[in-house]
Amino acid sequence: MSTLRTVVIGLLAVGLVAGGRPAPGLAVATGNPLKLTSGFYVDPDSSAARFVRRHPGATEIKTRIADQAGARWFGGTSGDVKQAVTAYTTAADKLDKLPVLVAGNIPGRDCGGRWSGGAESPSAYRTWISQFSDGIGARPAIVVIEPDALARLDCLPRKDRPARIALLKYAANQFATKNPNTWAYLDAGTATTLETKEMARRLRLVDIGKVRGFALNVSNYYTTEESEARGTAIKAALGGAGEFVIDTSRNGNGSNGSWCNPTGRKLGAPTQVGAAPDQAAFTAGTPADLLLWLTTPGTSDGLCGPTPTIPLGTFSPVLATHLITGT
Repeated sequence: MSTLRTVVIGLLAVGLVAGGRPAPGLAVATGNPLKLTSGFYVDPDSSAARFVRRHPGATEIKTRIADQAGARWFGGTSGDVKQAVTAYTTAADKLDKLPVLVAGNIPGRDCGGRWSGGAESPSAYRTWISQFSDGIGARPAIVVIEPDALARLDCLPRKDRPARIALLKYAANQFATKNPNTWAYLDAGTATTLETKEMARRLRLVDIGKVRGFALNVSNYYTTEESEARGTAIKAALGGAGEFVIDTSRNGNGSNGSWCNPTGRKLGAPTQVGAAPDQAAFTAGTPADLLLWLTTPGTSDGLCGPTPTIPLGTFSPVLATHLITGT
């Protein structure tokens, strides 16, 4: 851990009471996790990394995918989420690296679709997301909050939508008040999700102004340019507030309209800093804060495409090779 970061985190920790909550009367500092770290964390236990350990001859998958920085997803199968998040962020912190995490456990997740599940009740979710936040504490982190939860709000019965809005608002406020060195981003769908003004309206409902901004293209294939245009438009609709990040893990050839293991797609730009302030100006040549691999390339979208027997979330060398070659 760098001396600067040790001092900054130590000073912040002095002002935190048990559970990571600000002490009474203390203004929460807003740290820059990029300044407190020296690059992004490579998950040593990603599905691609586990595959490579079992198949040491898969050198191209190792160098092109497993050795690249990406996100780890946490949900209902993560066990004690506070313990899991603490372990992950601590491991990154020891290497002076910045971890990227995705929180995905909202009740009624995906409305019973391919990525169904989630916490059993609003109360259970509040406990879960609070413990997620506690697991980060003052350590630097990037967090993407609940992919598809806002974009697919309409799939819920009308009577259940206010509850989801309230939970997303609660989640945003947890990170805003308890994690001074975390940049959190609420998910805002893809380049074609809803009308721009409607997405901006929904983001306002969940307190977008309390967190760093919003995320686009999570687990999807739209080009960086398409997502940049959408992000810039949403930001304008928000009155210039809110930065954005883009999932570039599988968008090298853009979208062909299919979301489920489409062939002909390709790896996108690796995880890197974009136009985040106080960094080398427009490192990635993009108005986005960050370009992130939020999905591990080679992970199946479901029982479809060239791997109809590979379940959702399972790593496939066939899919990985398609993405490496763009075929």
